[in-house]
Amino acid sequence: MTKYSSLFTPIKIGHVEIKNRIGMAPMAPSGMCMPDYCFNQRAVDYYVERAKGGTGLIITGGIEVENVLEETKPGIFQNIGPSPDAFSLLASEMTERVHAYGAKIFLQITMGFGRVSFYPDMVKTPPIAPSPVSHFWQKDVMCRELSTEEVEYLVRKMGDAAVVAAESGFDGVEIHAMHEGYLIDQFTMAAFNQRTDKYGGDLRGRLTLPIEILQEIKRRVGERFPVILRFGVKSCIKALGEGGLPGEEYVEMGRDIEESLEAAKILEEAGYDALNADLGSYEALYWAHPPGYMEHGCYISHVEKLKEVVDIPILVAGRMDLPELANAAIAENRIDMALIGRGLLADPEWPNKVRAGQVDRIRPCVGCHDGCMGRLETKKIVSCAVNPACSRENEYRLHPALQSKKIMVVGGGVAGMEAARVAAIRGHKVTLFEKGGILGGHILEASVPDFKEDERRLLKWYEKELQEFGVEVRLNTTVDETLIDEFRPDDIILATGAKDRIPALPGIDSDIVMTACDSLANPAKVGQKVAVIGGGLVGCEIAIWLRQQGREVVLVEMMEQILSVVFISHANKMMLEDMIKYYDVDVRTATCVEKVTDNGIQARDKDGNLEEIPANTVIIAVGYLPELELYNKIKDRNEKIHVIGDASKVRNIMSAIWDGYEVGRTL
Repeated sequence: MTKYSSLFTPIKIGHVEIKNRIGMAPMAPSGMCMPDYCFNQRAVDYYVERAKGGTGLIITGGIEVENVLEETKPGIFQNIGPSPDAFSLLASEMTERVHAYGAKIFLQITMGFGRVSFYPDMVKTPPIAPSPVSHFWQKDVMCRELSTEEVEYLVRKMGDAAVVAAESGFDGVEIHAMHEGYLIDQFTMAAFNQRTDKYGGDLRGRLTLPIEILQEIKRRVGERFPVILRFGVKSCIKALGEGGLPGEEYVEMGRDIEESLEAAKILEEAGYDALNADLGSYEALYWAHPPGYMEHGCYISHVEKLKEVVDIPILVAGRMDLPELANAAIAENRIDMALIGRGLLADPEWPNKVRAGQVDRIRPCVGCHDGCMGRLETKKIVSCAVNPACSRENEYRLHPALQSKKIMVVGGGVAGMEAARVAAIRGHKVTLFEKGGILGGHILEASVPDFKEDERRLLKWYEKELQEFGVEVRLNTTVDETLIDEFRPDDIILATGAKDRIPALPGIDSDIVMTACDSLANPAKVGQKVAVIGGGLVGCEIAIWLRQQGREVVLVEMMEQILSVVFISHANKMMLEDMIKYYDVDVRTATCVEKVTDNGIQARDKDGNLEEIPANTVIIAVGYLPELELYNKIKDRNEKIHVIGDASKVRNIMSAIWDGYEVGRTL
């Protein structure tokens, strides 16, 4: 506690005291919604689990306030507008249960998407905006300008929503969003607001909308009801559709730090009780939703400047899930409260574990976005790649097994480790066999680049958990039928992983050829000039990693675009594409490799031109195949055999962990 004492000092936002400085950052709980746009029971369990875990303040994801000007499809996003009384029914139960754990909960309310709407996938009505501007996702669609009367209607609906929030027991509201380029943010930025009415003009004029919303809420709910604002201090927009990377020099098209400092003073004067500060926009989605390629605490150096100009609390998210970092930022008065988003999806017990001095038992977020944003973007219920029980806390809660079994797990990658961990928690006697000398599977190689430190943290966490729950680990042990006969398991879990897919190319056996895994495991053997075959996730990450070391890299991809075969969340994909440009990787798309030579590769482009690409190392990154050699030998045995992870189907970390959890919880 002494080490992290700053995290556990109380703080007041307006008239509401919060027991500690740890907050749950607002994240849209898509799918945790009934057809009438109200919270469902999953949403209640989801927020209560974080309150139970010790979080001082919970800020819900954005709740819409009307469904006329911007009509969303039912069952995806919560909305107070269609049925406020029904909304309050389950919301009231949510606040009661959250309060039972001493936590406070604010309802985040939003005026809508505007030019960044998921139209027509999730939003039915044509896009709206402060002024005519092209739609972010569909450049040929022009957004309709809202009339003054329509904006005033939206202000009233924000007030209506705040009344419902107060009646439902919420302790305050957060206005979403003067950040990330959503509709309110579009009103506040000169780049998107050319209005001549009261909602346009200079900075004060453009801030009229968030100020009117504040005044409407305070008038109807009372001055003692806290209202905070999600506030982006820098938009990170180079141009329409183009974001700016950390360290990159460019002219800010959106809101820059200087304007933000002036805006913050105006907003404090207007009466806002706190600012929830961040960075980013849809143009730079990787700032608003930082992937693992971003540094932890990536907002702090930008938002700390707010402390110099305002006295209201500054709440900050942005990969704040390292306890040392979060505590230091508060202790040094750089911020007032650390908001943790995906870190609390990965481990809802984060605050309790920090308080108990069990930091090494916090399950880390790896910044992949596969379980959270990626599922939102593909119209699935938000969850977490490393925590399959996220958003299904009740259904997926682990229960003791009725009968203890002897379980053999073959393979020490994340699928095998997760299955072993979960089975052991439930009371089974579990032994994990790994043919290598260390646990981790292909994540060992994948975690080599500096921007993959969270994968290394995940592997350390698994080692600790397996030890904690009594899993016997046998390294350097190859499982065969003889060993199975000697061990006599009740169930066998095969998590034998995947092997490299090697294309049938002339010269592929050349000494200059390495697999992706070999190159990561043996970087000293990689030459100065490198040709990477395969522009998927692995190939792109390796290309960036090698360029960061100063090597010359040509990335060859047979498809028309890189990163086009497997879905990757927009934030991660945008950042990878921008990093490829920033690090000047030579990308050759629509190009097929025909031959490996002693001096590199021969490749043919889409026009049929054959080119010699010189390289003293050729790295193969064209995917993987399930490793099923053992399964094919034992599939007809009497024991129950479960094939999970990449051995079942080559996918990603999330699928491997989810397979392991699913099998482990049902044995």
